[in-house]
Amino acid sequence: MILNKIEIYTSTFCLYCHSAKRLLNKRGLEYEEINIGRKPELRDMLIEKYNWRTIPLITINGRMIGGYRELVVLHESGALDRMLGSGGV
Repeated sequence: MILNKIEIYTSTFCLYCHSAKRLLNKRGLEYEEINIGRKPELRDMLIEKYNWRTIPLITINGRMIGGYRELVVLHESGALDRMLGSGGV
């Protein structure tokens, strides 16, 4: 069984964050949510590490895939299944 590590950086009132989590949940995918709402140092780290300024920011196995829109494109194209190596759950 292939184990994938999905991380999603969010904030509490972000609609795109909620939509991304809903899609991951619909797919039955486990993920770690990191709420950066009260942690400005995490936001700074995301900007420095990934050159990304918006949330959500989603990583799979340490690879930044982008935000909600990029997640949807990967899902609809089948590329998300290929990234996960198992067709999802």
